[in-house]
Amino acid sequence: MKTKKRTAAGTGSPEPAISLRNNYRVRRNIWKNRAVYLMILPVVVFYIIFRYIPMGWLSISFYDYKILKGFGGSKFVGFDNFVYLFSNSSFWQALLNTLLLNLLVLLICFPAPIIFALLLNELTHRKMKKAIQTVSYLPYFLSAVVVVGMIYNFLSSTSGSINLLRQSMGMNTINFLQEPQYFRPIYVVANLWQGIGWSSIIYLAALSSVDDTLYEAAMVDGASRFQRCIHVTIPSILGTIMIMLIFQIGSLITVGFDMTYLLQTPTNLSVSEVLTTYTYKLGMTSSRFGLATVVDLFNSVVSFALVMLANVFSKKVAEVSIV
Repeated sequence: MKTKKRTAAGTGSPEPAISLRNNYRVRRNIWKNRAVYLMILPVVVFYIIFRYIPMGWLSISFYDYKILKGFGGSKFVGFDNFVYLFSNSSFWQALLNTLLLNLLVLLICFPAPIIFALLLNELTHRKMKKAIQTVSYLPYFLSAVVVVGMIYNFLSSTSGSINLLRQSMGMNTINFLQEPQYFRPIYVVANLWQGIGWSSIIYLAALSSVDDTLYEAAMVDGASRFQRCIHVTIPSILGTIMIMLIFQIGSLITVGFDMTYLLQTPTNLSVSEVLTTYTYKLGMTSSRFGLATVVDLFNSVVSFALVMLANVFSKKVAEVSIV
């Protein structure tokens, strides 16, 4: 015996009733999980205000924008800003410096937290493990100004610890902060020291979810501690590693502004001028807001393309992706 579905008058469709039920379920689900939604609300508001709304100002890149005149009083120049910027050698030098600096960070600072987390995971003494974790986290909470101040104190040509040690060994002092060849090593080491503990948190969390029976099976098969790490631990957290690698590759042309700018000197500018400092100087120092916006737009487009390429690579190699 057939039964007829209740439909909207004149439409012959049950969709309005289904839609009302779905809306009720959504509202009930939101109310049930209201605490969770309240927790993520500040993050949503932050991204709306500081990430999505500013996208409307990207049109500045097509103007010779004057901040006091606004769009109405500023001259529309079309793609002139793009042509000028991409024909400017200083832009390409800043891009090259950014890529070289980030490649060093990728090669050194990306695997370091993974290795650190693996070593911590092998510690059996709980108190020592917690102490090492706490000490390694602390530098992350120091501001860039404090870190750079410490660098200046350590590397000072007159009173720095390293140069005093060199003097005691009969060696000449080196003005590390003025020599271009030392800028990149200083930046990488400072970032490694400040971020290795904090970056290892996500890998430690992934390691805590590895099934203990896998280790037991490997021990039964006669696997050594190192072999268990290679064949059980690393494959178990490979998905997390690939996701973090995608994000790291996406920031290949984005270097943190604070530390880079504070470590800059007139003598090391040839290697320390990166896209973030270049944009700041164009916009805030020279008031060339159109050119500064073009640099930022270029940065965003290339970063998005890198994330997509890294995601495709990760999906093919490790069957892990962010979309």
